[in-house]
Amino acid sequence: MAFTLEIGSKAPDFTLPATDGKTYSLNSFRDSRFLVVFFTCNHCPYVINSDEITRKTVEKFNPLGVEFVGINSNSKNTYEEDDFPHMVARMKDHHFPWKYLYDESQEVALAYGALRTPHFYVFDAERKLVYTGRGVDSPRDNSKITINNLEIALDELVTGKAISTPVTNPIGCNVKWEGKDKHWMPADACDLVW
Repeated sequence: MAFTLEIGSKAPDFTLPATDGKTYSLNSFRDSRFLVVFFTCNHCPYVINSDEITRKTVEKFNPLGVEFVGINSNSKNTYEEDDFPHMVARMKDHHFPWKYLYDESQEVALAYGALRTPHFYVFDAERKLVYTGRGVDSPRDNSKITINNLEIALDELVTGKAISTPVTNPIGCNVKWEGKDKHWMPADACDLVW
């Protein structure tokens, strides 16, 4: 079995605390037409430099029934700024238009097979995976973006088209796994596209 969730797979459930003081599960978003789950964090330059691009995508697609859920699975022992209090502060400072959940045990990151921050997963009405990978092709330097794969996939999804490119390689820092070197990745983690 592949490390990362494969196209057509059902969204793994989760029950995680959020920066708004509530706890959310997959079922919390049952009324949303479509769902985007993305693994993110507080410190990664690929996240920080592409968050405003992600904000625009959320603002474009949220009115069309697409819910966005960010999950931070990074070990706070690798980067202290990835802990929950820093998550709360970051949301307070930036007012991002998505839910921001904390996966301290890293079980959700493992269930989804999150490789990097950011790593996006797009689910259809049946919560089957239709797109996984990067948001844009240059998240660290948004002046060099030539394609927004996430927006293309969502445009196709909301208009009932087949997803033309369902898998791309996420671009970013690797997930920071508890008790491991900051550059470590699980042995079965690999690029999604060669």
